[in-house]
Amino acid sequence: MSDTLQIEILADGTIKTTTDPISPANHQSAEAFLQGVTKLAGGTMSRTKRHGHGHVHTHTHEHTHEGH
Repeated sequence: MSDTLQIEILADGTIKTTTDPISPANHQSAEAFLQGVTKLAGGTMSRTKRHGHGHVHTHTHEHTHEGH
């Protein structure tokens, strides 16, 4: 397990996080990070299972953050 979170900001402001399987030792921390990003982005999170590997998490919001 690589315990890697790959983060991408899409043109529409969506935050896309791609993960390979996370070790049990780091799983809770990774989950807390993703929930924190969702809360700070002010939107919702959806999960998509990747074929054979990890998940894709997308965090969307309906407003823009000016000055941040």
